[in-house]
Amino acid sequence: MTAADHFLHRGEANPRTRSSVLSVELLEAPPDWDRFLETFERASRSVARLRQRVVVPSAPTTSPRWVIDPDFDLSYHVRRVALPGNGSHRELLDFAEQLFITPLDLQRPLWRVTLVEGLEGGGAAMISQLSHAITDGVGGVEMFAQVYDLTREGRGLAMPELPVPHDLEPNDLALQGVKELPWRAVGVTRSALGLGLKAVGDPVGAVSGALGYAASLRRVLGAVAQAQPSPLLAGRGIQRRMLTLELDLPGLKAAGKALGGSVNDAYLAAMCGALRRYHEGLGLPVDSLPMAIPVSLRATSDDAGGNRWTGLILAAPIGEADPAARIAAIRQIVATRRDEPALDVMGVVSSLTAMLPDLVVDPLVGAVAPVDVQCSNVMSYPGPTFVAGAQVVAQYGMGPVPGVGMMATMITRLGRAFIGFRYDTASFVDDDLLEKCLREGFAEVLAAGGVIAPLAGTHPVVKKKAARLAPSPKVPAARAASRTRAAATRKRAR
Repeated sequence: MTAADHFLHRGEANPRTRSSVLSVELLEAPPDWDRFLETFERASRSVARLRQRVVVPSAPTTSPRWVIDPDFDLSYHVRRVALPGNGSHRELLDFAEQLFITPLDLQRPLWRVTLVEGLEGGGAAMISQLSHAITDGVGGVEMFAQVYDLTREGRGLAMPELPVPHDLEPNDLALQGVKELPWRAVGVTRSALGLGLKAVGDPVGAVSGALGYAASLRRVLGAVAQAQPSPLLAGRGIQRRMLTLELDLPGLKAAGKALGGSVNDAYLAAMCGALRRYHEGLGLPVDSLPMAIPVSLRATSDDAGGNRWTGLILAAPIGEADPAARIAAIRQIVATRRDEPALDVMGVVSSLTAMLPDLVVDPLVGAVAPVDVQCSNVMSYPGPTFVAGAQVVAQYGMGPVPGVGMMATMITRLGRAFIGFRYDTASFVDDDLLEKCLREGFAEVLAAGGVIAPLAGTHPVVKKKAARLAPSPKVPAARAASRTRAAATRKRAR
């Protein structure tokens, strides 16, 4: 297990740092259950990660290992339920959130899939949850290619052989690490000598490289410091809520192009517009706030497992009213940051903390400068796909919210842009206003780009009228008033 994957894995035990990812896929109809089970049995034999569990050494003498679970039980990982209520999209999302906050069993392979029936209109849903330690978003798309068929009839593939299990205990792994210490010491010595000889042979180059990385690190950390968190979103708790939005992908691309950017620029500009409206609606506008976006480092030759990405934090220009100006600002920031050598600083931190105990690492994680919003964009399958004979008609990605206010994930699939929003209700305290602002933010970008297209698809976000507060100079008062309204709304819903 790499240091980055280990860093994500060790956060699974804490609800504030848990990094699991969840996908809600809408199916046109319930698939055949036996065929559904067979699909995941085949996938678990084809993709090693789906049968591997993590063994953590009882003492930090070596890295954790992925091993084939000798006690693998498909019935634990693949489940079937029916919604007890009216089967609405809201009920499905609330149920998905309950699954999300239920911890994965760290003694088993770190995933589970739930087939949900009883949806309105006769449809079904497949809710997939994976630990981020297994893979990232791009890797997940590649990994789940084993689950999907391109036709309703399927591929008729033979069942692969069972992988050979590996029974490894934490104490045995720790002892194995002790035995390997002399060889690792030799490797470290050779690496150090190699670097030393390289420095002797090219001292100017060695010093220049070190100084260059230090300068890059100052620029990266300086950029993070410039992005001051919004005082309105300062609250952090453990309660989460989900929202979704569906857009026409060609329309969003056309709007981005008309405004001088890409579809991803249009997406980020729309998010900024939504955040501006939310802050104005609560009477506390701000010019910018820290927004994180992932930058994929995955090469075409990489396998589906593991994490190969880094994060870029920018001062999102949410105070800018002009969508074209927002896109120009975003493009300039990303262009100047994405090639920084020190952009991999989190990978370096993961390596440095890999052998430290949780009591030491947890305070370090809590000391990291907060990010208000994370925005991810994952390109998925362009054509029709089927699961056990049922066609997938929509997919919403729901990401972790580890110490941030909101995670927004856009999945492009079937010529549509499916956007899932998962947020901390202590940060975004007015559900109705947030829902309204998200719709308006994307509608604004589409309109500015000359695109007239409906925002919602088969499962629209419910339109609700959100009251607006008069501007208030006091942050606590604005947050308290909004929290009171939000609590009343939730109480009525219950």
